[in-house]
Amino acid sequence: TEVPGDRWQKQAFYHPDPTVRGKSVSYWGGFLDHIDQFDPFYFGISPIEAEYMDPQQRLLMELSSEALDDAGQTRENLSGTKTGVFVGISVNEYSQLQFSDPTQITSHSGTGSALSIAANRISYFFDFRGPSMAIDTACSSSLTAVHLACQSLRSGECGMALAGGVNIILSPAHSIAFTKAGVLAPDGRCKAFDARANGYVRGEGGGM
Repeated sequence: TEVPGDRWQKQAFYHPDPTVRGKSVSYWGGFLDHIDQFDPFYFGISPIEAEYMDPQQRLLMELSSEALDDAGQTRENLSGTKTGVFVGISVNEYSQLQFSDPTQITSHSGTGSALSIAANRISYFFDFRGPSMAIDTACSSSLTAVHLACQSLRSGECGMALAGGVNIILSPAHSIAFTKAGVLAPDGRCKAFDARANGYVRGEGGGM
């Protein structure tokens, strides 16, 4: 779809000429609906702290809970076990929004914005005692997270692992950067392995 109006005003950052400063050649992407909706009480988080949590952290908490449900696992049975958490996460746009105004920084801003906490918060909530790490290898972050989880399981470092990744688009900054690099498709369509291929399209989502 076109960029939702609650992210940024598309026309303010769009221009078909990729050489124009501060502009992107595309206002298309794959966007999730209602990324602001989160039940903090389920996870023992106050509404005030939740407000300062990167939506990527919120989504990962929800997905981790769903993954364990799907696997027939309970929080009580896993508490204190050597369960690892491996999260692929690369973009940190929520921190840019938070720290752009120093007067709005609170005690929750640091943990709410740090990529490391995206994994650590899951481990803390479920009381996991295995490795807990955020992995940034750009586009392969989620795949690398699964790879490291498998290695950890094989070595006996952990007996169970949650692995996955997340990406939420909150700013036009990367779209502008990718425009300047010539890798963003102006028509908002991926055409992999096609002679018409002219870049890729940014998308968001998560999986654990």
